[in-house]
Amino acid sequence: MTDAVVIGSGPNGLAAAIRLAQAGVDVTVLEAADRPGGGTRTSELTLPGLLHDDCAAFHPTGVVSPYLASLDLHEHGLTWDYPEIDLAHPLDDGRAGLISRDMDVTAESLGVDGRRWARSLGAQARNFDRLVGEVFQPIVHVPRHPVALARFGAQAALPATWAVRRWRDEPAKALAMGVAAHAFGRLDRPLSSSVGLMLTAAGHAAGWPVAHGGTGAISTALVRLLESLGGAVRTGVEVTSLTQVEEPLGRRPDVVLLDTSPAAALRILGERISARVRRQLGRYRYGPAVHKVDFAIEGDIPWTAAATRRAGTVHVGGAAAEIAAAEAATGRGEMPDRPFVLVGQQYLADPSRSRGTVNPIWAYAHVPHGYTGDATAALVDQIERFAPGFRDRILATVVRGPAALESYNANYVGGDINVGANTARQVVLRPRIAVDPYRLGDGLYLCSAATPPGPGVHGMGGFHAAESALRRL
Repeated sequence: MTDAVVIGSGPNGLAAAIRLAQAGVDVTVLEAADRPGGGTRTSELTLPGLLHDDCAAFHPTGVVSPYLASLDLHEHGLTWDYPEIDLAHPLDDGRAGLISRDMDVTAESLGVDGRRWARSLGAQARNFDRLVGEVFQPIVHVPRHPVALARFGAQAALPATWAVRRWRDEPAKALAMGVAAHAFGRLDRPLSSSVGLMLTAAGHAAGWPVAHGGTGAISTALVRLLESLGGAVRTGVEVTSLTQVEEPLGRRPDVVLLDTSPAAALRILGERISARVRRQLGRYRYGPAVHKVDFAIEGDIPWTAAATRRAGTVHVGGAAAEIAAAEAATGRGEMPDRPFVLVGQQYLADPSRSRGTVNPIWAYAHVPHGYTGDATAALVDQIERFAPGFRDRILATVVRGPAALESYNANYVGGDINVGANTARQVVLRPRIAVDPYRLGDGLYLCSAATPPGPGVHGMGGFHAAESALRRL
């Protein structure tokens, strides 16, 4: 029987394992941590009973993923919960731009730009089923919907600082720039609009849901499905060389897939891959990091902008120009005084995460790669700026800086949760220039967020890597 070993149990590793198991391959997943999931885990971090997502928290790419949608994960316990407002971006003057599955809600929040936003982004949302099938592919493929892809590409190619010029007022400008900031890094470069455009279209088309009971429920459902297909997950097994995988069998498995960073793949595979591939992976670049803080608070965050109190996700960064400046600073390796901050109020959609009137708050600030300082005060100041009185409601905090995040998940090199810088080159050609970007050598494949289509809880990198392996089997 054909066999395979998957190193790493993040969503891409589990998706790869499931696809191989569906094809009749005997699959074992090896995970260094004591729980599967990689970036998709949930823990009681602050106070007993409060559920905090360890990393990934909101899942616009998960709910639209073609492969995850094909798996009927609800049969294995996964349920999506939706907030009333998907995303809010508060401003100093008390207004807030909103992203909602109801385009009228968004348009009303954007005032003079509302109708133009609805026309422009509404078209992407209406064609999203066609679009997602194209952008969740490797860059080298034959488009099934070339017109939809071309329309998206024309907008995605623009620097975000250029793209926001179409809007007249700050709510639309800041809202668009805040979503673009999910790319991490300078927003005045070509293709810096691409990530934001995709996430915005996904928000309007399908929402930014959370997993009921925490992001860890996604991993639990994937593991249950894999086990139902005969696959297995072994935790507490840190793989440092390919020899560890080969020794129990007395040979190399037919397929080895690595849900790891390119740096870890180099360490594990060594000279088992060609010098050319080693050079290419050695040139792979990592991007800015995050400084994560989880809070337990009494009641809700007292946002000045009332609509923000109903939003599952909140972007805290002020005006568009301020966000662009903060992201440019982190890209240069400088810590901004006012960093861009993401806040998660998942409990609004999923009250099971709270206990009584005490609620879990998820937050992180963008910081330079490998940042060794403490950005907690700056993060709290940013929230307090738009929600006076927030500090007074804090009951407990847990802080994880870049080093702690890399310790939690070795894929987060220097605290980079995207597993690679979203430079123009790496948005298009990650992890290296190749017709098949997943294949590293004979029977060896990379399937992490460092592969197309990049970061997000969608499993598509794992699916495509498994498909590549199956073609060669």
